Amino acid sequence: MYGVGVGGGGGFNAPSTASGRRRNQEDEEEEEEEAGEGRVLEAWERAYADDRSWEALQEDDSGLLRPIDTKTLVHAQYRRRLLLRSAATAAARIQKGLIRYLYIVIDLSRAASEMDYRPSRMAVVAKHAEAFIREFFDQNPLSHVGIVTIKDGICHRLTEIGGSPESQIKALMGKLECSGDSSLQNALELVHGYLDQVPSYGHKEVLILYSALNTCDPGDIMETIEKCKKSKIRCSIIGLAAEIFICKHICEETGGSYTIALDESHFKELLLEHAPPSPAIAEYAAANLIKMGFPQRGAEDLISICSCHKKIKSGAEGYICPRCKVNVCELPTECRTCGLTLVSSPHLARSYHHLFPVQPFDEVSSIYPNKLGQKGGQKCYGCQQSFINPDSQSSIHVRCPKCNQHFCLDCDIYIHESLHNCPGCESQRSSSS
Repeated sequence: MYGVGVGGGGGFNAPSTASGRRRNQEDEEEEEEEAGEGRVLEAWERAYADDRSWEALQEDDSGLLRPIDTKTLVHAQYRRRLLLRSAATAAARIQKGLIRYLYIVIDLSRAASEMDYRPSRMAVVAKHAEAFIREFFDQNPLSHVGIVTIKDGICHRLTEIGGSPESQIKALMGKLECSGDSSLQNALELVHGYLDQVPSYGHKEVLILYSALNTCDPGDIMETIEKCKKSKIRCSIIGLAAEIFICKHICEETGGSYTIALDESHFKELLLEHAPPSPAIAEYAAANLIKMGFPQRGAEDLISICSCHKKIKSGAEGYICPRCKVNVCELPTECRTCGLTLVSSPHLARSYHHLFPVQPFDEVSSIYPNKLGQKGGQKCYGCQQSFINPDSQSSIHVRCPKCNQHFCLDCDIYIHESLHNCPGCESQRSSSS
C-alpha cells in the first residue's frame, strides 16, 4: 500500500511539478524585470530611452518602416501658422500692437514637478520660455517683457519689465524650484498693479503657462477679472494639463486665447504663436503719436552714473538720453529721469515688417516651364540648392506668386520669419530702378 501510494502519488504529482517549474520561471523573470528597473541603464539603452527614437518611424505604402521626414513636418506646421495669420490679416485692415508690454506668468507650484513631460513640466516650460523670449524680442524689438512666478500660493515678480532678453533669461534660470499651490487671482492682481501704470499707447498682455488643475485664491477672482478687463489687459493661458473652466473664462472675458498642450512639440508651437503681435481689440485700438528719442553712444572718456542700475560706467558702455543727458544701459527703454521712450532706428525699422508682411508662397511639387519656355525652378533662388533628388524627381518646394522665383523649404521659413523680404522681388525692383 505504501509503495502503491508513493507510485500513485508520484504519477499524480507530475503535472504539479511542471506547473511549479513554470511558476519558478515566472518568478525568476519577474525578479529579473524588477532588477532591470532598479539597475543603471547602459549607454545604448539611455539613448533609446531619452530620444524615444522608435516614435520617429512610420510605415510606408509597401509596409516598410522609414524615418519620419521631420523637415517636412516642421515646414508643414510653419505653413499652417503662416496661412492662418495671412488669412486673418487679409480679411480686413487689422491694427497690430507694435509696442507690447508682456508679463509671462510661470506656474512653479508642485504640479510643475510632474514628469508627464520629460524630464518635468518645469524643465520643459523653462526651456521653451527661453526660446520664446528670444523670439519675442526678435519679432517685437520695441516691446518689453517681465516674468512672474507662482509658488506656495504667492506670486513673485522675478524681473522688472524691460527690453533685454539676456537679463530675463538669466533671472528665470536661477529660480527654478517647485512647491505649494497655485493662485491665479494673486497672479492677476500682481500683474494688474504693474500693467496699470503702462502708457496708453502700450498693449498690455499676460501670458500664463499653467501646470495646475486648480487655483487657491484668497478672494473673489471674478472681481479681479473685471479689473483686468477694465484696464484693457489681454490674458492668454497655455495649460499643460486638462482644461479648466476658470482659465477659459479669464481668456474669454479679456480677449485672450486658451489652449492646452498635448505634448512638448505642441507646447512649443502654441507658445511661439504668441510671439508675433496679435490684432488689437477694436475698442482698445486708438491712434497715438508717440514721442521717441534716438540716443547715441557716449564718449569713451565720459564717466557717468547709469540711471538703470545706479552704477558708475563710462560713456562707451551706455547711451545718452537726448533730452536729459543721463546714461542708460540698453535699448529700447524708457528714460527714468524724463520719461522719454528711447529706441534705435534699426528697432523702429524692424517693427514695420508686421504691417507689410511677405505674401505666403505657393507650394510646388513639380517643375513648371517659365515664360521663356525653358525649365525653370531647378535650383533654389536663395541658396542655389538643387530641387532634383537622386531619383530624378523634384522635391517639394515653394514659389513666390509675384516674382515666380522658386525657393526651398528652409529659405521659405527664413524669408518669412527673419528676412521679411523676398530676394526675387527685391532683385527685380533694384534692376528696374
